[in-house]
Amino acid sequence: MKRRLFDHSELIELCEVPGVSGREERVREKISVMLGVEKSKLQTDKIGNLIFEKEGLANEKEVLLMAHMDEIGFYVSSLRSDGKLEVKNVGGIIEETLPGSFVQVFTKTGVVDGVIGAVPPHLKADGVAFEKVVDVGAKNRDELVELGIDVMDFVVFRKTFALLNNDYLAMRSLDDRFGCFTLIEVSRGVNPRSKVVFAWTVQEEVGLRGAKALASIYNPDLAIAIDSFACCSKQNAHIELGKGPVIRAFDNSSISNYEVAKFIVSLANKEGIPIQIGTTGGGNDASVFVEKGVPMIALSVPVRYLHSQVEMINLNDLENLIKLLTKFLEVF
Repeated sequence: MKRRLFDHSELIELCEVPGVSGREERVREKISVMLGVEKSKLQTDKIGNLIFEKEGLANEKEVLLMAHMDEIGFYVSSLRSDGKLEVKNVGGIIEETLPGSFVQVFTKTGVVDGVIGAVPPHLKADGVAFEKVVDVGAKNRDELVELGIDVMDFVVFRKTFALLNNDYLAMRSLDDRFGCFTLIEVSRGVNPRSKVVFAWTVQEEVGLRGAKALASIYNPDLAIAIDSFACCSKQNAHIELGKGPVIRAFDNSSISNYEVAKFIVSLANKEGIPIQIGTTGGGNDASVFVEKGVPMIALSVPVRYLHSQVEMINLNDLENLIKLLTKFLEVF
């Protein structure tokens, strides 16, 4: 088996931490520990972004580097009299993947296992329809209260992972924990030319809220988002897992700076790092800085089955992304 520059078990541990938009505190705590720096060097702003500033050799410029901590999931919106939980989507849920899902409800006092049920084929003739509710085995509302469940508790899909053919990791919340992990790895080893602000952001999945808060404070020379690249379909059929990191040239929220993109492609070619360029949907944190006149670029790895319970990346792409970003920060 190939020896990698990073321990993928750390990435798995980070993905296992629950944290829907607005409830990223557990993820923030995990990243703070993984960074291995003095707590006094870390900042948490009012909305919950985690910030680590690293001085450069020249400090002529400032680079803001972002990855979002939050994941898709649900909030409990109502406790029903029949013991089921009504839930509200957080982020872009793929509705057709919900039937037959294992979930976990995070309460003030602990974790309650549950399921989102499915309609058996045996009962289709009865006209039974799928209902998007969480079943925790309670018979009524009183039992839900006894379990400690309340409105605004959050719900995530139960995490499991698979390492496929040595190189492919499939797991819920790789979006965007691979990005968070990239920032951790780069911050550990880079000696940047410019000052780098590493920011692990909140509430990206519900409108780039954490990045917008950062934009009220920082005015960098370049904003970089490390986020997922949804592949592989008609609009980006040339993008493949295993062929390197991706410059997210444009998406629904932004256009990556052409000159910076050209520079990164040239750097990748010089360093022998494979690189891909493509377009996709969705948005990214760096886009909010364009309105301030700050050039931006979005870097990623291809992600298959994005926003599902089996998101998949190639670990070689992730390793090459970490190498490329490190080299870029050393010369920019």
